[in-house]
Amino acid sequence: MNRTRAARTRAAFASLAAAGLALLSVAAPAHAVGGAPTTPTDLYNELRACSTDQAEPVYVAGRAGVTVEGIPGHSDPGVRWVTEQFRAWPLSDPSKVVTADRGYAYVGNEATATLGGYNAPLLDGETYAWQARSVDADTGAASEWTAPCYVATDDTFPNAEPTVSSPNYPQGRANQGGAPIKLTFGANGVSDVAGYAFTWIGTFPVPGGASIGEHGIPEYHDPYETSPNYFARADSLGGSATVSVMPPYNSGYLVLRVASMDRAFNMSQPTTYYISVKPDAPTVTKVSNSPQYGKQATFKLTPDPGLQAVSRVVSYTVRHLGKSQSQTTVKASASGIAELNLTLDDPYGDVLLVTSTSANGWVSQQQWWSTDGADTAPTVTSDVYPENGSGGGAGVPGTFTFTPKIKGAVSYTYSINWGEATTVKAGARGEAQISWTPTDSGWYALEVYGTTKDGAQTAPADYFFTVN
Repeated sequence: MNRTRAARTRAAFASLAAAGLALLSVAAPAHAVGGAPTTPTDLYNELRACSTDQAEPVYVAGRAGVTVEGIPGHSDPGVRWVTEQFRAWPLSDPSKVVTADRGYAYVGNEATATLGGYNAPLLDGETYAWQARSVDADTGAASEWTAPCYVATDDTFPNAEPTVSSPNYPQGRANQGGAPIKLTFGANGVSDVAGYAFTWIGTFPVPGGASIGEHGIPEYHDPYETSPNYFARADSLGGSATVSVMPPYNSGYLVLRVASMDRAFNMSQPTTYYISVKPDAPTVTKVSNSPQYGKQATFKLTPDPGLQAVSRVVSYTVRHLGKSQSQTTVKASASGIAELNLTLDDPYGDVLLVTSTSANGWVSQQQWWSTDGADTAPTVTSDVYPENGSGGGAGVPGTFTFTPKIKGAVSYTYSINWGEATTVKAGARGEAQISWTPTDSGWYALEVYGTTKDGAQTAPADYFFTVN
């Protein structure tokens, strides 16, 4: 994008004088008792230190005005408040002065104001000089103006989305995961691209920001330096950037959005880059014999061979979703294999969600292992009324036998057609038997669950049959 930058020198101040600039308005009295205001220090614009070199201005978006700040001063230690005044002008026409006051500015601390804004917009593509001074609100005495700071306004967004390519994770094919993803971003012909923003989560972070230190002095966070997982500086203005990154998640289908940014952090329309990763989830194997519900089970965790070949798996992250919920990290052996002991405590089914982490930080896709309620629900059989079949008849008694799938069953609670529940004791081997006589023909449902000696209830078993 093209912009004009007036090649002015400090002769601009002579133009200001010729324009007959009046002193700016003075705020309400600040109770000055002596001494004189002193020239502000520590000047910043949009949280960045001001540039006193008009050939190297700070680039800013001026559409909402430019926030400027400085620390006002006064030689009388008893003066706490002054007015800090700011003025700015475009180097191409120093007569177009923009002003702003900050009344009741606390002496010794940063005071801010906004030059320009929606009601008095700054010119796009211009270089502005700005200054600040301290004014004694009681006497009207003013300090010298500071040396000028320079900002260049840029409200024009890059007009082409960037290009994206990867030598080791190209689009259009399934790629072996495990290695960092190398990406090259290109400006696509836009001459003032200064860097790139990229995100795996759909939304772009806001570049910049600052930590506020003593006396309100900002410590600017250069996004290219402080957030390398989201921003990459171009190797030259209008140039490209190359990054090597790990995705924050791995579903097997990764979506990266990339936007180019100019020096004022205006973003282009984004490019979307799609990466397909071969399945690389670990294998989860239960090695203990049909674990007792409520007891500890043993699992073997084995890495994906392709992933292990790229970078050795060093640990596994296991989320247990059961009656209780937990997350555990298990270290792997040199071969990438780990063993996990875990109590399965949900009668309706436990779920394990397992990912592996490689030595280089790559996180695999997620493996799902689960049980279901059928693993704890009792077994129901009948000599007269078979499951999902028909038999007997009205007035014909039938026997139903409840057999446990887990140890420790002490009773069973059952109901017919979801009516009143009845509890019967279990025998020495955990079995129970009931006799039931239907009064009418038709379709019936028997539901039964067991209770263990520890008071835990199993999942219910549903048994359907038809009375002739």
